[in-house]
Amino acid sequence: MRDSIGVAVIGAGMAGKAHMAAWRNAPSLFGSTLPPVRLVSVGDVFEPLAAEAAARFGYARHDTDWQAIAAADDIDVVSVVVANRLHREIVEGLLAAGKHVLCEKPLADSLDDARAMVTAAEAAAARGQVARVGFTYRRAPGLAAIEQLVGDGTLDRVLHVSGRYWTDYGASPDVPFSWRFAGAPGTGALADVGSHLTYVAEFLAGDVTSVTGGTFTTTITERPVAAGHVLRGQQAAVTGETATVENDDYATFSARFGDGTAVGSLEVSRVASGHPNGLVVEVFCERGAARWDQERPAEIGLALQSDGSRLGGYRQVVLGPDHPYVAGGMAMDAPGVGWGQNQMFEYQARAFLDEVVGNTDDPLPANATFADGLHNMRVLDAVARSAAGGGTAQTIPARSTTGSATTTQEQHA
Repeated sequence: MRDSIGVAVIGAGMAGKAHMAAWRNAPSLFGSTLPPVRLVSVGDVFEPLAAEAAARFGYARHDTDWQAIAAADDIDVVSVVVANRLHREIVEGLLAAGKHVLCEKPLADSLDDARAMVTAAEAAAARGQVARVGFTYRRAPGLAAIEQLVGDGTLDRVLHVSGRYWTDYGASPDVPFSWRFAGAPGTGALADVGSHLTYVAEFLAGDVTSVTGGTFTTTITERPVAAGHVLRGQQAAVTGETATVENDDYATFSARFGDGTAVGSLEVSRVASGHPNGLVVEVFCERGAARWDQERPAEIGLALQSDGSRLGGYRQVVLGPDHPYVAGGMAMDAPGVGWGQNQMFEYQARAFLDEVVGNTDDPLPANATFADGLHNMRVLDAVARSAAGGGTAQTIPARSTTGSATTTQEQHA
């Protein structure tokens, strides 16, 4: 086991700050001891933001060029938390420089880029490097508890899934134009929050094998141009000009999972007023049902058919040390204390460090691979093709451990 681990974060926005805090807190979680983690650098092209974040979260320095982080001998692990279109260049450069890389979802902004990143990750793995994609919500104790209830037979086989991820960060027409509003249909709300909803549904019901009924709408077609740097959720001075919104404010589709007997309906929005972060997933199974709501993350709803009609119905189950991630995963790990999405980033970081140092005693479940990230993008691409075809059915290639396979559909997408 190495003496210490130097970490850096590229991207100093909202999600980047979650990564910064997670690397700082991860060594204090759970029982096994990691080598000391050195908080080395925060990188962002907007220097004031990088400098502020580095000082706030205790990183030794800041950089404005990702190549400086790639070249730094005192950095071992890097989070990449920037615009999707930048992922491939940065990730490939970091892997070539020998770094371990945790990349935010979605893996890239195109299937070609995602496949290239899988190939780069496979080559890096042969050199002993770790490359993973952040599917953060798989770390939610409530969702992990439901996954256990499905797998151990308490709920048994999933029959259908209902999921929605409603957000309101784009609900006001006064929100300035940014990279989130640029790109082809499917790169908007679907890629941003639909990528989360899709892998969460698969976590509980198995791989999506086909989609149908893809529908996109763009409800706010023009947005003001900012006079300076724009952060999600923050106001900015504007120039008086406007830019055309290119991608989807809202998306919905139906899916089939696994062998095709489990089905689901999934819906996402970035213009859902009153829902700042409204991820809700409900699974209906042979022996009951379960529900998890991001706005009430320290509990699940559970209904069991075995309770019978007199006592049946949803009950509140308050999560605690008997459920995944809770015991040892927080300073106060008692039932009813409460927690949220920030802890999920910490568990994700801890699992990544477990892999980097080769912890085999009590590691957390490993993070998603780049091949998993490619599969996630294939699902999103199928939804976009469905929407372009007026809701036509589209199949998704079986998940592969490599990124080399290209389907005929992808060649012509």
